[in-house]
Amino acid sequence: MNNLTKFRIARPAHDLFEAFADPAKIGNFWFSSSSERWEKGKSVTLIYKEYNAEVGITLLDVEADKKIVFQWAGEENIVTITLEEQPDESTIIAINEEGFHENDPELLSKIVDNKEGWVFVLSCLKGYMEFGVTALRTGIVK
Repeated sequence: MNNLTKFRIARPAHDLFEAFADPAKIGNFWFSSSSERWEKGKSVTLIYKEYNAEVGITLLDVEADKKIVFQWAGEENIVTITLEEQPDESTIIAINEEGFHENDPELLSKIVDNKEGWVFVLSCLKGYMEFGVTALRTGIVK
């Protein structure tokens, strides 16, 4: 079972791709930093300094300006980020996370929590890309 979230962001696909892939840029909208550039086959550590936390991901596929596929460390879920540039140079970004189990008694809670997280990440990305706002990413309260 999967969970899909889509946004339109008024920036070229290259800019959105670099926001994720470049360790110096990811801190403007999501994690504080990442241990290295996102490239196929790499294992990357994502760091949240504010929460004294980190999580690993393995990059299963990366196609510059088009797609990023990764798996969370220690989890079955796989995330696919696709970038579809539009004629007006805006981009439809879709994040599809799959690996949820239909027979999980906490499925609804997990799907809602997952959707909330990806909507927040994409809202922060939109604020950063379209308006230069970099202070949103630590605002979510769980």
